[in-house]
Amino acid sequence: MSVPLRRLRETPRHLLVCEKSHVRHERSRHAAHVRSHAYNCRVSFLIPECGILPEALKSVITDIGEYYLVKNLSLHELVTHEFINTFLKKGSCYALTYNTKIDQDNAAALLPTGKLIISVDKDTYEELGLQGRPSQYSGKKVMRYIVTIDMTDSAFDPDSKKHKRVLWALKEKKPLEFDFLLSWHNTGAEGSTLMSYFSKNQIQAHQPKTTFSTLRNLQCPVFHSNELQGKLEESCSSQELFEWLGAVCNKVGLDNKSFSFLSTYCCPQPSTVVEQAYLCTITGFILPEKIIQLLEQLCCYFDEPKLAQWVTLTVHGFADSPVSWRESEHGFQKGGENLYNFVVFRNLDYWLQMAVGANDDCPP
Repeated sequence: MSVPLRRLRETPRHLLVCEKSHVRHERSRHAAHVRSHAYNCRVSFLIPECGILPEALKSVITDIGEYYLVKNLSLHELVTHEFINTFLKKGSCYALTYNTKIDQDNAAALLPTGKLIISVDKDTYEELGLQGRPSQYSGKKVMRYIVTIDMTDSAFDPDSKKHKRVLWALKEKKPLEFDFLLSWHNTGAEGSTLMSYFSKNQIQAHQPKTTFSTLRNLQCPVFHSNELQGKLEESCSSQELFEWLGAVCNKVGLDNKSFSFLSTYCCPQPSTVVEQAYLCTITGFILPEKIIQLLEQLCCYFDEPKLAQWVTLTVHGFADSPVSWRESEHGFQKGGENLYNFVVFRNLDYWLQMAVGANDDCPP
């Protein structure tokens, strides 16, 4: 029994990647990083020395946009010629299976690039008969497979053998049915909406949930844009800031009181006390396009003189998504973490921090 118990006590591998740049630099990759992380369930931003949000920021939050939950949707519906022409060719369509456990259940995700990622167990894979690859987190005995269908491939036109075979596999040979979260970023073209297209299905529209709070006398670490690694007794490192932000966003106490049974965490040193800070958290199915708009407005916050030296934007991905960044396979193991954080400084330098758990590749 000693070996399994020891493994239970072991801390799983976590990876934090940090980079530094400037928002207006011609080679800055901040927008590309946001676009490559398709499935986002929570977005939080923190503004120190702020009591009231600017109207422009409020407007972006209001315009985050609704998303849809479609119950019992057959997977083959997402590979039909009609769906491809209506949504994939006229905007960015996002779909993610809802209430599925990536390490136990079959799951699927439609990327805005037009690629459908299907994560299935061994039995389902053999019944489907579609070409795939073993999951890289299966271990020695492969029990999970990943099937990728590129619906933008020229060989996937409606009359092709490839399209007919995929449609037959998903519709007749091994029908797969899921509850899906769906959202569509329309580039301006008029036409069908997700609500009208799936009107024969059980479809519900949902608005993201937004919470606001003002944090009083917040103890903050001291850090500087040009000191990513921190400096002894002068500034905190990027990693220390990342941990502190996690505590703040989750309302964890920072004073390490002896009678606390929840946390012994305390603010890293050196630190300073901010009289008030504004914390906003948005939860739902949030598109990268909307996160880019929010990031731009946070950068514009410094267009006028402010007391704040910096702002942060933290984005959490779905723990059970088949992918994290781009098409990188994502697993759960003990937590399913995949998140990133921007720290934007007054001079528009920024730190980008990307974190994943054990069953993930290194972020891009």
